[in-house]
Formats: sequence, C-alpha cells, structure tokens
Amino acid sequence: MKKTFEGTVLVAGATGRTGQHIVRRLQAHGIDFRLFVRSGIRAIELFGPEIIDRLVIGSVQNQPEVQAAVENADALICGIGGNVMNPEAPPPSAIDRDGVIQLAVAAKAAGVSTFVLISSLGVTHPEHPLNKYGRVLDMKLEGEEAVRRLYGEEGFRYTILRPGGLLDGALFMHALKFDTGDRITGSIDRGDVAEVAVLSLWHPKAANQTFELIKASNDEASQSSLEQFFGQL
Repeated sequence: MKKTFEGTVLVAGATGRTGQHIVRRLQAHGIDFRLFVRSGIRAIELFGPEIIDRLVIGSVQNQPEVQAAVENADALICGIGGNVMNPEAPPPSAIDRDGVIQLAVAAKAAGVSTFVLISSLGVTHPEHPLNKYGRVLDMKLEGEEAVRRLYGEEGFRYTILRPGGLLDGALFMHALKFDTGDRITGSIDRGDVAEVAVLSLWHPKAANQTFELIKASNDEASQSSLEQFFGQL
C-alpha cells in the first residue's frame, strides 16, 4: 500500500480548530500543502512566518478567490464550517452548502483529482437538535451530495468523513470505530479526524466512501497508526 500522498494538498478552513490539526498532520507526513484562509495574520500566528509562501487568502463565498485557490492543487481537504452560534456569521447555507459546492465545482474544473470533505455525524436525521440552527445538518448533507455527484466520476476520488462530537484534546491516535449508515453516536478528538482525513488521501478503502467515525468504547490512545480502522468499512 502506498504510504503517503504525492502531490500538493489545499486545505480549506486551515485556521479552524480541526483545520489546524490537518495542517500539522500533513506536515508530519511530509506532504506538500497550501492553505486557503480568510486571514493570513491568523495563519502566521498559528503556523509561523515560514507558512507565508503557502497561503492563499480569500473566502469560499467569492468565486474568483476560490478558483485562484484550487489552481495547481492535486487534492483538497475541506474543513470549513459555519459558526451557527454567531448571529452575525454567514448562515450554514452559505458555508456548509454553498461554500462546499463552490469549492468542489472549482476544484473539479481545475483538475483537482481528490476531494476529502469533513461533514458531521447525524446529517441524515432531519429531526436532529442541531438542525434548529439554520438547518446546519441539512446544509452539510446538501454539500455532501454535491461532492459525491461531482467526484464520483471516473478519474476522480472523494472521501466524506462524518465525525461525532468534536473534542479539542491535543492527543490523537485513539482506538476508533468506523461505520456507514449514520447510525452510531459518540465523540472524537479533532486530531484523530485530521489524521483520518490525511490518510484518506491515499488509503484504498477510503476511495469514494462516506462514513462515520467516533472513539471506540475501549478508547485506547497511542495507536501506532489509524490505518487499521479502515478495515471496519
């Protein structure tokens, strides 16, 4: 099995709480990357001044900026998400649906062959309490459906991750449970989600898959690799 990704990965939402972990896992795997961020200052604060040459500044709501961001990328990891608790922030329809769709359309047109989307557990349950906030899960599901439609064609590849409740713990490499069908509940550390997102760039069992992931009940940290858990799919 190929153990890494050969090419450049664009990370959308790189300064978010999960996006930060994604960047650090790409660095750990020695994978070339670029960051699509709204604030270059924030990115430099997080990752240091050496990141400046890897930055593309813009918004997923701006089509020309999205088109510029996806140029010369081989893969895209999308970790964007609306802030449903901030009434002044763009609604989930603008970020979790329209932003994801705009990224996927532009990326495919630019020849970006691999798209990894971080969505959410529970998106197929419209009665879920989170849908009280701008129908956020419905919006994420519509974004997912667009990615599957666009990237399900021959020559392209997608992976859609539906993590459980996100925890901010610094540790990663916990024992995980993967499942399909949106029928499990639980939580997971952002670092684990980031590692799975990066592994999904090349792991054969991640190709064209949509799956949920949570910490296993026998939550053992310090796995040597998370690749073993793809075998549950």
